[in-house]
Amino acid sequence: MIRRFVLDTSLFVNPHSRKQFGKDSKKAVKGFIKKAKGLNAEFFMPPSIFRELGTFVGSITEDLELIVKKRAPNIYAIYLPAAVFYEFVDDVRIRINKGLRLAEEFTADEKTAVSQKLGKLREKYRDAMRAGLVDSKEDFELVILAKELDAALVSADEGVIKFGNKVGCECVDAKKFGKILSALKKR
Repeated sequence: MIRRFVLDTSLFVNPHSRKQFGKDSKKAVKGFIKKAKGLNAEFFMPPSIFRELGTFVGSITEDLELIVKKRAPNIYAIYLPAAVFYEFVDDVRIRINKGLRLAEEFTADEKTAVSQKLGKLREKYRDAMRAGLVDSKEDFELVILAKELDAALVSADEGVIKFGNKVGCECVDAKKFGKILSALKKR
């Protein structure tokens, strides 16, 4: 049986994930290619993720195209339960309220210099609004493609994994993917 995997950019750019393949993103892509060659597996990426990866590693993506298939998900044919979106809307509303409270705290703090407050606000706001949430079309495409292909979703992105689990995708922690590839090679 051929195993299928949908790969996220985080596999190659997240420092904790990429180290199993190489020291930096370019070396990680090269290391992945070396490990993936000849396996009884198929690897996919939505075109948007491929482009995103290209901004980190440049023209090396041409070598990656020999191993990883670019495929856009059919976003019009995949069924997702309304409950998933119901929870998503509720989560976004809670996050917006957290962001508002952070902005209010920032405005009320008259003791700290504005430059210090801005950095702190940006960090806290990003955590409140984006951590653990599918926050881009690219992330959404990853999950939908994995669902469509009945493939394992490989990511280090907490929001992608969380959403993938909600819609019934097999999810693989990107930090463990190198070991999975090694196990497939032994078969």
